[in-house]
Amino acid sequence: MAIGALLTACALLAGVAVAQRVVTVESGPLIRTEGSHVTIWCNVSGYKDGVEQDFEWSMYLPSTPDREIRIVSTAQPDYAYTVYAQRVSSKEIYVERLSRDSAVLHLAKVLAVDQGVFECYTPNTDGQYLGSYSARTNLTVIADSLSVTAPAQTLSKVEGDTLQLTCEVSRTTTAHTHLSVGWYLRSPEDGDAAPQELVTLSRDFVLRSGGPYRQRMAAGDLRLDKISMTSYRLTIHKLQPVDQGLLYCQAAEWIQDPDGSWFAMTRKQSDKTQLRIQPTDRDFSIQVSTERRSFTAGEPLELRCTIEAQNVPERFFSVSWVFSSSPVAVVGPSAVPVLGPDYVTRAAAGLMTVTKESENVHLLKFQRLRPEDSGKYICRVTERERTPTGDFIDRSKRSRNVQITVQPIKSNITVSLSSNASEVLEGNVIQLTCSVHSTAGPLSVSWQLTDKQVSELAQEVASVGQDGIVSYSPIYKKRAAYGEILVEKVRADMFTLSVYNALPGDEGQYECTAAEWLQAGAEPEVTLEKTGEDSATKTVTVKTVESSFMVSATSRTPSVTFGDTFELLCLVKPRHNPRVPTSVTWRFKPASTGAEDEGQGEFKDMVKFTREGTLQWGEQLLGLGTRTTVDRSHTNTNFRLTVTRAGRREAGTYQCTAVMWRINYDNTWTRVANRTSNLLGISVLQPVSKLRVQKTNQSQVFLENSRVRINCSITSQTSQDSQHAVLWYVRRAMGSEADELLLRIERSGTFEYGAYADEEWLRRRVQAERLSNRLYVLTLNRAEMSDSGTYYCLVEEWLSDPDGAWYRLSSDSSGFSQVLVKKPDVRLQVDEMESNVTVAESSSIQLGCSIPMQSSRDSRFSVSWYVERVDDEDDREEPGEGEGERECVFSIGHDAVFGNANCSPAEEAGPNSRLRFERIASDQYSLTIQRARPSDAGRYYCHVEEWLLNPRSAWYRLATNNSGFTIVNIIQQVPTLQSVVCSNDSLFYFIFFYPFPIFGILLIAVLLVRYKSRGNSKSQEGKNGAPLLWIKEPHLSYSPTCLDPPALSLHPGSVD
Repeated sequence: MAIGALLTACALLAGVAVAQRVVTVESGPLIRTEGSHVTIWCNVSGYKDGVEQDFEWSMYLPSTPDREIRIVSTAQPDYAYTVYAQRVSSKEIYVERLSRDSAVLHLAKVLAVDQGVFECYTPNTDGQYLGSYSARTNLTVIADSLSVTAPAQTLSKVEGDTLQLTCEVSRTTTAHTHLSVGWYLRSPEDGDAAPQELVTLSRDFVLRSGGPYRQRMAAGDLRLDKISMTSYRLTIHKLQPVDQGLLYCQAAEWIQDPDGSWFAMTRKQSDKTQLRIQPTDRDFSIQVSTERRSFTAGEPLELRCTIEAQNVPERFFSVSWVFSSSPVAVVGPSAVPVLGPDYVTRAAAGLMTVTKESENVHLLKFQRLRPEDSGKYICRVTERERTPTGDFIDRSKRSRNVQITVQPIKSNITVSLSSNASEVLEGNVIQLTCSVHSTAGPLSVSWQLTDKQVSELAQEVASVGQDGIVSYSPIYKKRAAYGEILVEKVRADMFTLSVYNALPGDEGQYECTAAEWLQAGAEPEVTLEKTGEDSATKTVTVKTVESSFMVSATSRTPSVTFGDTFELLCLVKPRHNPRVPTSVTWRFKPASTGAEDEGQGEFKDMVKFTREGTLQWGEQLLGLGTRTTVDRSHTNTNFRLTVTRAGRREAGTYQCTAVMWRINYDNTWTRVANRTSNLLGISVLQPVSKLRVQKTNQSQVFLENSRVRINCSITSQTSQDSQHAVLWYVRRAMGSEADELLLRIERSGTFEYGAYADEEWLRRRVQAERLSNRLYVLTLNRAEMSDSGTYYCLVEEWLSDPDGAWYRLSSDSSGFSQVLVKKPDVRLQVDEMESNVTVAESSSIQLGCSIPMQSSRDSRFSVSWYVERVDDEDDREEPGEGEGERECVFSIGHDAVFGNANCSPAEEAGPNSRLRFERIASDQYSLTIQRARPSDAGRYYCHVEEWLLNPRSAWYRLATNNSGFTIVNIIQQVPTLQSVVCSNDSLFYFIFFYPFPIFGILLIAVLLVRYKSRGNSKSQEGKNGAPLLWIKEPHLSYSPTCLDPPALSLHPGSVD
């Protein structure tokens, strides 16, 4: 324990957050007696959760404290050494596992050789060593010196006698120990039953007894006395039969362990004493006696109950007097009577007494008998016995029935009952008069009501005593307090009952019962005795107001249009009665519009006129835009519900319900009746549509890539608040099975494309506009030929109902717009004028191409020049004829890329090309052939192709045309040296440029050689010792013999 606590404290001080293993065992030294059962517990904590721990026990003898002797292990069956192996295999030594991390070592019979140090070791299961893995405790084994002796004997006693037994207990233990001594009783019939503890002196010198004997010990009938250092005496007074059996003494020697707990080292029992108890006679009998059994009212009666039994004073008897199964009085062992509820008043008045004359005689006396005292009287006696457990057992006996007859005093009293009416309207007064005749003494009157429709039992209303005091029953007491029920004594022989504000529950048979009383006895015990009574009945009927209660509902406008007003009228009969007001409720069930309204098939309250005249709105409210008003007539018979700006939510079934209420005497309300009117169906219809769309048909022709606009005009509409949804449809020119949706514009301004727009890629070109509330325009940008077809619009008219919900009223379509999209007309023209050009050899040839007219201002052109070389100059052909002999000279495409036309020039592009192209204007093109050659002679013409960009940004050729011929003649020249040299670039550079670099390199080499040779000569020095070297470079001048530089021409691929 100390090592584990130290390790835990160190871990907390060091701030270590990882759990450490701690092994703890029972603190020592443990002192145990030889031969006793010894247990030592061992716990482990701080290990990895979820792993079951094993325990290994070893011990170290005091003679060899360093030598481990293995005892037992939970993991290894052959763990024990030879000295303990046999005791482990015979289960004399074993380990009991209490939990995953707790176990107990058991030594069933500890020996003296077991004294030493016991160690509990737990193998590591965490993968790393952290904490403590074993703990030790010291076990000391001492000799058993406890001695318990008592003589073995057999005793016979009589019930009620006294018993004394002595027990000798001693020990010679040197250690500080405590003794506990107790007496026990074992049943001779059941040897397997647990012994019953009588009384025990605990180790803490506290005297206690077993459960059944606690009361006997508290009463002093059970004692345990220490009469000497080693003697203990048991005393039992008033022996009972349950005390019979085997009695023995048991002592235990206790020692306190270091942890503060007490351990019983050894227990021993003495020899047993056989005790027999002879029971006494417990039977008893009862006798009831009286002088006579027939009496007259007013005479006294005395009943005597005698108990015949042995030893009555020492026994507990209780006596009960019973009259016709009703308790009269109960007298317990303490002789204090407890009266029945019907006899408390008589006993208080001194008219009856219940006494205990002697131990075995009890008396019941009536000073003045009454006629209702006639009947059977019984005396029941119960004996209560106390058991050894302290409980009581009751044994009861009853006497024979004693029949007592009491004759009443005769009387000639008669009663008559009359009423103001046999049938009374609800809310009126019921008045009953009860007259009594032939009386001699004071009278008492009771009023009762029998409702034959509910129950045949009479219900008391009120009563008048002999002294004239009126009392009301609990049911009618509140109504009487509010003055609705009044009982009066008009004179000595006349009594009245008045019921104001009669209710249906007041209907029934009223009974008046009068009793005559005579004064009996003398002062101060004067009493009144009833000498006679008589009764009379009268039936009264109360007519309820609900019998004429009716409700009906009407309407003049069962069918209205959205936004109109309708009225509903609820008629309630009879006229308003302040005592019986009516509450009226208008209820409504919406018209079913489909599966969504299946849960709305019940009526719900809309508005309610309460019985107090206030207005309450219910859970069912009409539309947000609806204005609902309610009113009622001054007679509260007509209740009107007015609904303005009716909408779809107001369509349904209306119903009127009325509830009649009654105000009670205490200003509370009672629901009298409920009536429901007939059903009123209200239909709310949509208005008639006035939507008209212009039906004019038209045809339009558009050029490709232009803008197409189609109008949709609404000529009339139902309301100024109408909103429109426009759907544009197209019927293709080639014909189709159905019209295709191009575009839909919602009433909110949002739009969505139809399948046609997705199919023809129209989304980027189509445009819809709303120029006004009645004019819509569809625009197709960059129209193409596939857009040709018939277009029209479909207009849907939407209106808002009074609830703010939009609905489609109607739809109408426009006229058809026939749209034709075509390509531009071909208007391409090229200048066809012919010309004749003669140039000298090596000069330039200028060729032109003019386009005076084109099909479109967006046109682009592809231009190519061709030449036809023919031998016969008179053989003239039109451009383009004889294509087998023509040759492509130059071409440029519509995209301004050279060589991108329909021909491939014979002369390849490059820096030495002789061709120079210019675009003078958008319709003027020029081609220059430099350094003309004799082979360039021929007939030249240009070929023009007109290109346009279609709406899908693809170029297509619209038209082609050729220009007129330009005949070119070349005059040849005689060659000279200068012309030969200048005409050849390679020869020109070889003669005039290459010699100069070679001459410069040679000159530098000569100067370097000379400089080195002068540096070796010391005689040749300059001024101040510096070498002097002059190099005179010759003046070079170059003048080319050719006046003209090499011709530089624009090669294909560049444009001025």
